Amino acid sequence: MQPGPGNIPTLEGVRHIIAVGSGKGGVGKSTVSANLALALHMHGQRVGLMDADIYGPSMPMMMGLGPVDPQIANFPIEKHGLKIMSLGFLPDTGKGVLLRGPMVAKWVATFLTQINWGELDYLVIDLPPGTGDAQLTLCQTAPLTGAIIVTTPQDVSLIDAVKALNMFRQLKTPILGVIENMSYFVGDDGKRYEIFRHGGGLKLAAESGVRFLGNLPIDPRVAECGDAGEPIVSKFSDSPIAKSYLELATAIMDAAAKAGKEKLPEVAL
Repeated sequence: MQPGPGNIPTLEGVRHIIAVGSGKGGVGKSTVSANLALALHMHGQRVGLMDADIYGPSMPMMMGLGPVDPQIANFPIEKHGLKIMSLGFLPDTGKGVLLRGPMVAKWVATFLTQINWGELDYLVIDLPPGTGDAQLTLCQTAPLTGAIIVTTPQDVSLIDAVKALNMFRQLKTPILGVIENMSYFVGDDGKRYEIFRHGGGLKLAAESGVRFLGNLPIDPRVAECGDAGEPIVSKFSDSPIAKSYLELATAIMDAAAKAGKEKLPEVAL
């Protein structure tokens, strides 16, 4: 499989395309993307999950998948009820991907224009951190419903989240809202501990005039499930964090339905 120009209208059957972005790494954006996609599926939606992190594709591991033979595989790969595409499915990607920016853009365009996604209600796209080639190509190639900004509560994450938010606005992409990940931890004693502070996501949403989609708590099982290839929404569907994701999915479905109807203000850098 080689990147190149597309000639198949592969996105015609996709109702909503949602980009999940952040200004920096380490905020749990890929984990949010995977579990959000599963939560949307649990709401009865037809969902695809595209891994646009070309340098560090993590969806195969998180979904319990590995490299496949591109000569015989049918892309996207189906698992957990989702249609999934990632550069991590291709052989030798575990050795490291050495690509200049234009090739990153070509791979993202390939996933959008040469993969037959079929009929979907939602295509969730996990973006790499930052504001680079993958983000630009996505916004210029796909008819995005909107973008979701993932942040953690502390100021250093919020500074970069603002940059990501402004990037999407400069590219005329609606902002569906802000998610605060790793918002708090509930101990065995039942008490709530705000390890990384709290309320930064809500503050960012209020100051930028976008929706606050919700808080996601810290649960050690999230990392364990991701490493085992079965995200927590699937493995522990009755857990508090799984319920938080289901509530988040409901909020995003509502925001997607209303996308494009509101003109939102710019946020100062």
